[in-house]
Amino acid sequence: MLTRIQKREQVAELKEKFGKATCVYVVDYCGIDVESVNRLRSRIRTEGAGDYEYQVIKNSVLRRAAADTDVADLAEKFQGPTSIALSYGDPVGLAKILVEFAKEHEVFELKAGVLDGRAVEPEEIGTLATLPSLDGLRAMMVGLVLAPATKLVRLVSEPGAQLARVMNAHGSQEG
Repeated sequence: MLTRIQKREQVAELKEKFGKATCVYVVDYCGIDVESVNRLRSRIRTEGAGDYEYQVIKNSVLRRAAADTDVADLAEKFQGPTSIALSYGDPVGLAKILVEFAKEHEVFELKAGVLDGRAVEPEEIGTLATLPSLDGLRAMMVGLVLAPATKLVRLVSEPGAQLARVMNAHGSQEG
């Protein structure tokens, strides 16, 4: 059992995490076996590369930590067996992991979340999970930026290539 001082430290640490997080998802994990939760934690750690976190925390501690933060609107969701998932980077990747896990385990339920200070419902988290990851979006943007340059290089080099082919064909006919 935690002492009062330990609880205060836990609240302060969690409040700091809420301040740094780009998103916080609230989950009902009732009915999930320990082995499955450990696999989920492992996947979150591995795929998040330190940017994702999954914790089971007492609701009273969550309520105190959420007070006066962007997560305060979620306080009503802190009932029953509650865990939280935080992302300090790409919120899409974490949403994908949680939604996939929820599909595999029907009793695992996404209750709500906060994304960049705005409350999101479970349906919105599901929609978020269908989007490309931040790295995927960056790759698409680079592709869009590079495509015109590639076309320009091809367009500029083509007349010279055509001239070389004509000269080569002309040389072949004479030989």
